[in-house]
Amino acid sequence: MKLHFKTIGTGKPLIILHGIFGSSDNWQTLGKDFAKYANVYLVDLRNHGKSPHSDEFNYKTMVEDIVELLDDEGLEKVNLLGHSMGGKVAMYLAALHPEKIERLVVVDIAPKYYPPHHQQIFDGFHSVNLTTLKSRKDADEQMTAAIPNFAVRQFILKNLYRDTKGNFKWKLNIEAIEKGVKEVGTSLKADVSFEGHSLFIAGSKSDYIVDDDYQMIQSLFPHAEIITINGAGHWVHAEKPDELRESVLNFLNAQG
Repeated sequence: MKLHFKTIGTGKPLIILHGIFGSSDNWQTLGKDFAKYANVYLVDLRNHGKSPHSDEFNYKTMVEDIVELLDDEGLEKVNLLGHSMGGKVAMYLAALHPEKIERLVVVDIAPKYYPPHHQQIFDGFHSVNLTTLKSRKDADEQMTAAIPNFAVRQFILKNLYRDTKGNFKWKLNIEAIEKGVKEVGTSLKADVSFEGHSLFIAGSKSDYIVDDDYQMIQSLFPHAEIITINGAGHWVHAEKPDELRESVLNFLNAQG
């Protein structure tokens, strides 16, 4: 699949992969900062953002999409950063195609299994009547009962747009994502690993990476460094961008 992406900056390629329900736009600000030192690729994963939709939604196909992008762009070896679901894609890509990855950064996700936990978000999507929708404010109000958290609603509503006829639509392929959401939580198999340099970044207020996960991370990524950013929840890049930027750049610029 030919994914939609944007490039900014020059230098060593840095591929950035967003999480579920997100898009490349979520990393626009930090991407511009990284672009001072690298050739940044802000990518929309399949069924997200401006990338094509498909009934197939799993890590195998998402990895194949990124490999196709790298081949199309003539990128032999890149640095790779992924958040949440994008972090799982990044882990799989590094494990299956280690020759393509220089350094790997994984933000607030472990290689373990996560049980499905997105039903509230799907309920929020289904609560919005697109055919009668008059404004983004109306969508927010319709979504409030399912998703009481204002910040989460604003994140989800970034996926709402008007088509050329002025009708409201979702950028996401919600049906395919909901059907394949169990896949998003799957764990990496114990027989895959990445021997290269890796950095795992956890948010101190998030439960996505806990102390018990360290052994699994280091068994599959034996040269992994694991750090925690204080005061950050799961959306580390939105909540503590300065700290994340510094950690990532220090890692990418390290020698050896």
